[in-house]
Amino acid sequence: MLNGSIADKFLIFALPLAFTGMLEQLFNTADTMVLGRFVGKSAMAAVGNNAMPISLLVMLLLGLSLGGNVVIAQRIGAGNEKRASRAVHTAIIMSLFMGAILLAAGEALTGLIMNMLGVPAEILPMAELYLRIYFLGLPALAIYNFESAIFRSNGDSHTPLYSLMVVALLNIVLNLLTVVVFDWGVAGVVGATVIANYVNAAILWRKLRHSESYIRLEYRKLRYAAKELKEIIRIGLPAGVQGMIFCLSNLVVQSAINSLGADVMAASAAAFAIEINVYCFLSAIGQATTTFIGQNFGAKNIERCFQITKIALLSELAVMLFLGGLTTLFAKPLLGIFIQDAWIIELGVIRIVYVTLLQFLNGVTEVLSGTMRGYGYSTPPAMIALVTICGTWIIWVYTVFAAAPAFSTLLLTYPASWAITGAILFVVYMRYRRRLLSRFVTPVIA
Repeated sequence: MLNGSIADKFLIFALPLAFTGMLEQLFNTADTMVLGRFVGKSAMAAVGNNAMPISLLVMLLLGLSLGGNVVIAQRIGAGNEKRASRAVHTAIIMSLFMGAILLAAGEALTGLIMNMLGVPAEILPMAELYLRIYFLGLPALAIYNFESAIFRSNGDSHTPLYSLMVVALLNIVLNLLTVVVFDWGVAGVVGATVIANYVNAAILWRKLRHSESYIRLEYRKLRYAAKELKEIIRIGLPAGVQGMIFCLSNLVVQSAINSLGADVMAASAAAFAIEINVYCFLSAIGQATTTFIGQNFGAKNIERCFQITKIALLSELAVMLFLGGLTTLFAKPLLGIFIQDAWIIELGVIRIVYVTLLQFLNGVTEVLSGTMRGYGYSTPPAMIALVTICGTWIIWVYTVFAAAPAFSTLLLTYPASWAITGAILFVVYMRYRRRLLSRFVTPVIA
């Protein structure tokens, strides 16, 4: 990451991240498919009711682990083995602590969560059972997220992907075994997920124990360093809170979609299943930007940092236009995988055109946010994204959509919010870029 060409290394690093994201989606889809095929719609509804609290927790862990990624990458870039090791062991301690806290809080608050979600009485026992068992896997999920961040900070995006490939197959086998053979229903599916999460965390733990680089995990060094801990929280917490608030704000948009009827709801769900896989590539480019910037900023190579941002923006534009165009071209057959109704497929195409095809606009936000996080400048981009994206969604639903309640009108809120946020972030980034130039006396390629 610190020397030689950038573009080829950037894409080689980003692609495994994208495939990891897609595999995680397949991980969740397999659970739903097994429940729908062998248990029934009540079980699927019970799982669906828990999607929101689970998403909030996952977003918090992802954000905090991103803080670990940045801090470790900066130490590695600076060639400071001692501080890199401190950051690695601090991140591991933090993951253990977060996992334990979230497990205890989750189990204590499950009943309250069920009440807040207004879960129907007929599926309440299954929904509560699913969530309680899922919470048992939170320590493993927390450790896995931080372990993956540690590998990424060292330029290794392949190891977490290979581990997830093994675990995804294990999860499918356990799903079929617990549901088809033992008839454990919802408990079997979520239990399989918990086991798979612990196996995943154990594989990466072993890899860290045997690493020959700065990220080697040693039990005698397992203690937190106050400075590194503070940095991880300062960078990671805004990103985690941002993701959580995005989830909550999206409820407003989903409510508006629900108001348009069952056909629109089904079409939107089918299109989203395709859209989220395309977004995995965009998210991967953002994460790659953060890691590359982190290492080179640690090495005080500001000129190279600026080049990385340019390459990331160009990569995002090329990749997302290609994938968006390809998805739009084959929208109907792709939607046909999920639904057979011709009218619902037509509605699904609308979402793909307005959201997936225009996803490249969101790329400016992802890349510039990733860039500034790599510098350790995390709070401003998070606050801008929260105010502009979430604000646009909420205002749009209650003004533009309220005046013209059509599916296409509602979906326009996504590209509109991305364009506004990207423009504001670009201005903020350029101002921060000038501050960097004033700090580092280096010949810079504009």
